[in-house]
Amino acid sequence: QVQLVESGGGLVQAGGSLRLSCAASGRTISQRAMGWFRQAPGKEREFVAKISWSGGSTYYADSVKGRFTISRDNAKNTVDLQMNNLKPEDTAAYYCAADRATFGNPARADFGSWGRGTQVTVSS
Repeated sequence: QVQLVESGGGLVQAGGSLRLSCAASGRTISQRAMGWFRQAPGKEREFVAKISWSGGSTYYADSVKGRFTISRDNAKNTVDLQMNNLKPEDTAAYYCAADRATFGNPARADFGSWGRGTQVTVSS
């Protein structure tokens, strides 16, 4: 079982930046696709971004494309989400997740391990 812990959330003004980090323990995540999701109050959890196990492929929700960048450091067992030009509608709890499969196709990732989330609040 892999344990995931998110950090880096906080309060920022619109137009600002934050960098979220996800640290894994228990098992390496270097062989798994990783993703970031978010959930705003009263809304369902939604996909934000994901990255292949090698880091060679990335995918983004249309709402964050061009503003957010997902990256990973397999040597450190971490995955980051750089968020620029933040908007009030980005306010949510952000969650890191790991694919159940190893060396899987990130387009078909089945995320089975989740962190507890970190809160991002963007003021207007």
